[in-house]
Amino acid sequence: MTERILEAREVEKRFRLPDRSELVVLSGLNLAVDAGTMVAVTGASGSGKSTLLHLLGGLDSPDSGRVCFRDRDLGSLSNAELAEFRNRRLGFVFQFHYLMPELTVMENVAFPRLVTRFQRREAFARAQSRLKEVGLEDKADMMPHQLSGGERQRAAIARSLINDPDLILADEPTGNLDWRTGHRVFNLFRDLVARTGRTAVVVTHNEAQARLADVVFNLEHGRLLSALPGP
Repeated sequence: MTERILEAREVEKRFRLPDRSELVVLSGLNLAVDAGTMVAVTGASGSGKSTLLHLLGGLDSPDSGRVCFRDRDLGSLSNAELAEFRNRRLGFVFQFHYLMPELTVMENVAFPRLVTRFQRREAFARAQSRLKEVGLEDKADMMPHQLSGGERQRAAIARSLINDPDLILADEPTGNLDWRTGHRVFNLFRDLVARTGRTAVVVTHNEAQARLADVVFNLEHGRLLSALPGP
């Protein structure tokens, strides 16, 4: 039986503008994500894709409705529990790689493990394994500036995997890359899901890349209006 790993139920999110009016970004939004699948969310700039991803990752909370991870309402968690949830269960990838320039690739990937007080040897062994997953095992001792744009983003993906997350949330991970490199990075997400059974939700404005996902949702007017199968 397929496991439902993530669900948004009648989610609404509003932002107050300087003139005190309200902008409704998400309205009555519903989303169901099964474990072991790759889901892509497309939509125009400003449609609320990043806002949705922040809610799914517990970085923000909805004004109404619920976001549930394995049937547990994120709104019921304390700040400490949310931090633990994000660190242990989620891997985040953003449009910019956010690698620390003064650290090697290996140190960057291992960093989330090191700050949670795991031993250096264990953290580095795991980082090497994650670098191998993304095809960067021979770049471990390089500095970020020595990598290509695509390699930096692959290093960021390796870092997101360091704590063996159940769910990867990626916000425009190919937005700063050329088409060919972006396509390769998007394929990497698909391969990781297929090989490891992880789950990924990827926000993108690139509909051609989105079609590589198992399911494609389109976000318009605050709602997911369509759900299309991938390839």
